Amino acid sequence: MSDVLPEAMSEEPITVERLVTDLRELGLSAGDTVFVHSSLSALGWVCGGPAAVVDALQEVVTADGTLVLPTFTGDYSDPGGWQNPPVPDDWEPTIRETMPAFRPESTPCPRIGAIPNTFRAYPGVVRSDHPVVSFAAWGADAEDIVVPHPDDEPLGEGSPLARLYEQDATVLMLGTDYETATSCHLAEYRGAFPKERETGGGPAIRDGERIWLEFDDVALDTADFPMVGEAFEHECPEAVTVGRVGEAESRLVDQRALVDFATVWFGENRPESLERAREDDGGE
Repeated sequence: MSDVLPEAMSEEPITVERLVTDLRELGLSAGDTVFVHSSLSALGWVCGGPAAVVDALQEVVTADGTLVLPTFTGDYSDPGGWQNPPVPDDWEPTIRETMPAFRPESTPCPRIGAIPNTFRAYPGVVRSDHPVVSFAAWGADAEDIVVPHPDDEPLGEGSPLARLYEQDATVLMLGTDYETATSCHLAEYRGAFPKERETGGGPAIRDGERIWLEFDDVALDTADFPMVGEAFEHECPEAVTVGRVGEAESRLVDQRALVDFATVWFGENRPESLERAREDDGGE
C-alpha cells in the first residue's frame, strides 16, 4: 500500500470543528448575513463531505444570522442557449414543452456544487422560485432575502442579490475566486455602459400550473469578473480578508463595497474589458 496521499486528499481529515475554527479566524461571526460561494474539493478531505461544511457554517453564523447560497439550475434554462453540450435545434420545442417544472423544495442543483445542493434540502432552508437562478437561505432573514424573486432581471434590482446589498452582507468565497462572484452581476445592471437585452426561459409553476416561463433580462457576462476582483483587491484591500479554510485559500468580502466598485469599474471599462478577457482566454 502506498503511503503517498492522493492529490485531492489533505494531510489530515478536515472536520466540522476545524472548519468552525477556520471560519471564525477568517472573520465570520454569529449574526452575520453571508452569501457563500464554495468548492468542496478545494477544502481538502472533508469528513462528512458537504454536510460537514453546511453544519460548520450554521454553527458559526447561528440562527441569529443568515446564510445564503446560490442554487442555480442552468440545465432548466432555455435550450437555445446551451453550449455544454448543445442540443439539436429540432429538440428544442420538445424540451420546452416537456421539461418538468422547477420546484424550489425538490429540484436539485448539482451543477453549481455539492455544498449548495446539500444546503438547499436542509431543514428550515427557504428557496426562491426562479427556475434558472434561484437562491436558498437559512436563518433570521432567510425569507425576507429570497422571497419574492422577480421573473424579469432576476439578478438585478428587487432580486435576492439586491436585498443582500441592502442587508450589508458579506461574501464568503470558500476555495473560489471572483470568476464566480455572483454579486458582480448586480453591478452589471447598475453600471453605466451599453447593454444588450435577451429573453431567457425555464419551466416554472405559476398559479399552480406548469408553464414555460419567458423572462426579460440584461445580457450578463462573467468574462471580466477576475479583472474586477484583481482591481478591487488592489484598490480596496480593507474590504477583503484572505485566509485558509481547510486547505482552501478563502476570502471574506464586503459585498456592498464590491458591488459599488464593480459598478464604477464596468462603466469605465466595458465593453473593452470583455474583449480583452476573451483574447486572454484564447478567443473563447
